[in-house]
Amino acid sequence: MSRHGVHRLPRSGRPRRKALALGVIGASVVAGTVATMMPLLAADDLAIQAVADTTATRVPQDGDNAVKSTLATCPARCDGNNRGTRDAVIRFAVTTLPATAVNVRATLRVHSWRTFAATVTAHGSQVDAAAARPAPVAPSPAVDTVTGVRSGFNEWDVSRLVTGNGTVTVSLAQTGLETRIYWASAENRDPELRPRLLITYDLGGRPAPTPSTARPAPPTPSASPSTPAKPSPTVSPSRPAPRPTPSASTGSGRCGEVSPELVPSCGAWWGMYSPTSAADGWDHGRAVAEVEEQVGRKFDIVHRYHDFSNAGSNGAFPDAYQREQMRDGRLMFFAWESRIFSTGKVLTWADVYGGRYDATIDAVAGRIRDAGVPVFLGFDHEPEDEPEKGSDAEFVRAWRYVHDRFAAAGADNAVWVWTMMGWSGHYDRYAGLYPGDRYVDWVAYDPYNFHVCNGSKVWKSPSTTIGNFYRWLDEHGIGAGKPRMLAEFGTNFDAADPGAKRRWFEEFPAALKAHPKIKAAIYFNSPGMTTTTPTCNMTMNHDAAALAGFTRAGQDGYLRQPTRGSR
Repeated sequence: MSRHGVHRLPRSGRPRRKALALGVIGASVVAGTVATMMPLLAADDLAIQAVADTTATRVPQDGDNAVKSTLATCPARCDGNNRGTRDAVIRFAVTTLPATAVNVRATLRVHSWRTFAATVTAHGSQVDAAAARPAPVAPSPAVDTVTGVRSGFNEWDVSRLVTGNGTVTVSLAQTGLETRIYWASAENRDPELRPRLLITYDLGGRPAPTPSTARPAPPTPSASPSTPAKPSPTVSPSRPAPRPTPSASTGSGRCGEVSPELVPSCGAWWGMYSPTSAADGWDHGRAVAEVEEQVGRKFDIVHRYHDFSNAGSNGAFPDAYQREQMRDGRLMFFAWESRIFSTGKVLTWADVYGGRYDATIDAVAGRIRDAGVPVFLGFDHEPEDEPEKGSDAEFVRAWRYVHDRFAAAGADNAVWVWTMMGWSGHYDRYAGLYPGDRYVDWVAYDPYNFHVCNGSKVWKSPSTTIGNFYRWLDEHGIGAGKPRMLAEFGTNFDAADPGAKRRWFEEFPAALKAHPKIKAAIYFNSPGMTTTTPTCNMTMNHDAAALAGFTRAGQDGYLRQPTRGSR
């Protein structure tokens, strides 16, 4: 396969594909992203599961609604019954909201399996959500309304009901359609579909950091692709002072601000990996611009893969395309692989930390430093699938060695992204692959809904796709407090359901909101990462329906940072 930006096919016998990019990847930086921090400190957001739910109704045939896997809503006249009112009632216990929390925002998320032309309004409720069949009561004032129920998660802003720790009970009342709508309950067998209360907040009281702690504001990079790098550093690498662990939000409460580690204050970055080819003249700029034209927006992050050749666009990065993308307000993500793409040579981690490639490391560090703006940088993504490079301990040693040489070169504008596959078969290895908090700024993984592309018949929802490793990280504390990134993600289509891929994309923003530590998501838009067949195509634009769904996802306010990149 071509060496420029194309992933190789799976090795035989491997549990899933190894997404080894054979091409150049860049990450652009939003001009002026380093903002002065406000006197607020962000805390982890909360995704709270319901403790009880039921359907309030006077219809005796409904039985015990508190133990059913579904909730129901219906107006007074329901399926021909003039006394058929059904209100879904859901109770949450908020127990960990700090007393100093400010700017509290609460979102109720409830899943419907179908689309309905109905209006559903959320109210605060005094109904007992644990009762088998409580009677409906006159609703309290409306809190928020959804007009037009969609297939997937529907959301209501219930912030006014959350005033601190305690019990929050919400009822959903339906109008405009005289037939029942069913919703997933807390007893649903799929935990990803159960109701959630998503709470985000800021903490007040801490002083703003001094300006000296921020990375430099981005100057305008040179447009010349031949601009020479500064001389390689000759000093021995010394271990830098530990960098404070960033929160998953800047905590300013002001959307549009970005922390020194490139964490957006609201929502998440939206990114793209888009390969090019010889037929396109290896035009990496056009490869991204064409997708942006299709979806009607710029991407916040542009992702490219680079090698250790220190030559051409594969190894001498950032290149002219990336400098232009940075000038135009995009963040760069350089995924740096210890390989030589043109020859297929695989380097060993022992050779990396043994000093064999110091000249290359120092040259790259010099160019990154001279970019003058923060950039995402990863070393050897998915190392758990690279046995030919060495042991897990050798990977950690090589990562730290490269990191320390960058520090010695003054390339402190590199934001370090540790990227794993996130596959459950490697859960026992991730602690041993983690370089340590002082060497990592973001924790990333690469989730996919392969469907039949890898022989499976399972169709995974966006929330299921991204949720398993997310929860595992929470449970095991690796990279605790670090922002998270989907360094790659993607989905196949379902030949039996032509609209499934469109819906998957449309539901994706809601899945991100339910996993608020994820502050960046980058679509891997390469047809070469799997074998493209009549039932397998992982690109987001392989047909009009998929493109429409992806476009809609990118229009969600959660993914539209008020910066130059996503406008």
